[in-house]
Amino acid sequence: MGIAEEDVARVRAATDFVQVASEHMALRKVGRRWVGLCPFHGEKTPSFSLNAEEGLWFCFGCQAKGDVITFVREIDHLDFAEAVQQLATRAGITLRYDDASTSREHQRRERIHEALEQAVEWYHQRLLTSADGAAARKYLRSRGYDGEVVRRYRLGWAPEGWDTLVKALDVPDRVLRDAGLAFVNKAGRLTDSFRGRVLFPIFDPGGKAVGLGGRVLPGGEGPKYKNTADTAVYNKSRILYGLNWAKKAVVDTGEVVVCEGYTDVIGLAVAGVPQAVATCGTALADGHIRLLTNFARRIVLAYDADAAGQGAAERFYEWERKFEVDIAVAAFAPGTDPADLARRNPQELRAAVQDARPYLAFRLELVLSRADLRSPEGRARAAGAAMAVVSEHPNELVRDQYLMQVADRCQVDPGRLRSGAWRTGQSGATRGQGGAVPDTPTGPPRRAEASGPEVEALRLAVHRPEEVADRLEDVLFADEMHVAAFRSLAAASTLHEAIGSADPDVAQLLQRLAVEEAEEDVDDVLARLIDRGGQRALLELQREARAASVPEEYAGVVSWLKLTLEQLREPRTRQEAEAGLVPWLVARNRTTA
Repeated sequence: MGIAEEDVARVRAATDFVQVASEHMALRKVGRRWVGLCPFHGEKTPSFSLNAEEGLWFCFGCQAKGDVITFVREIDHLDFAEAVQQLATRAGITLRYDDASTSREHQRRERIHEALEQAVEWYHQRLLTSADGAAARKYLRSRGYDGEVVRRYRLGWAPEGWDTLVKALDVPDRVLRDAGLAFVNKAGRLTDSFRGRVLFPIFDPGGKAVGLGGRVLPGGEGPKYKNTADTAVYNKSRILYGLNWAKKAVVDTGEVVVCEGYTDVIGLAVAGVPQAVATCGTALADGHIRLLTNFARRIVLAYDADAAGQGAAERFYEWERKFEVDIAVAAFAPGTDPADLARRNPQELRAAVQDARPYLAFRLELVLSRADLRSPEGRARAAGAAMAVVSEHPNELVRDQYLMQVADRCQVDPGRLRSGAWRTGQSGATRGQGGAVPDTPTGPPRRAEASGPEVEALRLAVHRPEEVADRLEDVLFADEMHVAAFRSLAAASTLHEAIGSADPDVAQLLQRLAVEEAEEDVDDVLARLIDRGGQRALLELQREARAASVPEEYAGVVSWLKLTLEQLREPRTRQEAEAGLVPWLVARNRTTA
């Protein structure tokens, strides 16, 4: 391990286990123990128990256990040495190492944190006092940010100069680069990463500076927002802006509000909704949800109405099942964001969060409110569109309750909806998990490629082919168009070549994917894609078994497949499950083809 045993013992003794655990979950004292919802598996009744005196924990639900080092290893996905290093830093203990490389990495991460802290403070003082920060101060006042807000969130100003920060900080060039604060330009000159931007410092849940988000002033050059690139201490798929400030309110309310931007978080807090956080320039991902469920079991999405209603249904329903959370949506007028509403009508903003509706209810209302229900034809079209949304939910009982709402609003016999009559006249439906996915009943036919793991995987294959090149196989795709698109990409040396050689429908799909963002987590997308392929194979095996003269012959492979699918859904066993399942699916496809 490289760390002296006596130093490990000193770290255990010096660490306040309750304080460490409380940064990741809500704890309450029951007698001499502390109890809470286990952060390592989904649950609604507390089964995690911590003995502060002995420094030990145990979960009666998932049977996980250990000491404070084990807890930090599991919660932050660290190895033993990294966990000890993290705790030693908190306790102010200098560790002695047998392994020089381990010591160097620990020191490197600490230097990055220190450099970021210095930069945050330097940028903050620049905003408060410098002449060149006047325009930034004026802009922030126009947004309703007074001095108290600026100081609470430690907002900063990055001046226009090429290397103003580089010259101001007494930090080695390499550390500045490692922290994402500077880069070497084409002339070989070390240059500030942020210039001419209002800065929003980003902290981990424990309050350590890990990165920066910068907004250009109105009329300035460059993209509106710029964020720190991933570093040794910052991963945008696992960091949420504002969680360090919002933790207490999240625990107290049992609810977290997720926004799209830094200003939304501040606006919500100023308006009286302090339990708000934001993703840092990326889509909400598995890592974010896993972190949030350590604190709350209700997640409210405070997004633009159209953004919240598009492309994420399968992912949200899977999170609800996997993490036992409730996902709701706060309804805003199209084009309205929380930051604007906080200034214009804070009472309306608070009401929108308080009245947030379950995700499916929100999407259903979005469809029906935009439909023409005055004529039989309009009501029929609306019923079809609404049922297309309802059919995506994995729970049959939930689907049926919403079906009754559709029947009432559209004045349609519920029996006709249950029979699938709403699909009549719709073409191009494709099969996936849970049966047919219908096209929208109004306008041009819409194929199933609008969302889902197959499309997300293709999007990654278009934009980040090196990350999926050795992990994708055509057997993982069920939709014929998606299979054709994948084969075109696999056979071509460039995207242009793939588009040029594909038939018109596939070429159109590839062209659309080429202009979309590919921000999804690769491991998450592939796990869901492979899971679907495994589920299809499982259904086929079960059908074969029912038709076989000796069904018992299928028992072994069915049992193995079910276990492998379970392992695929757990991050710790996902890689091994993928390595076994994908080759099996390929071999089975060759055998049955």
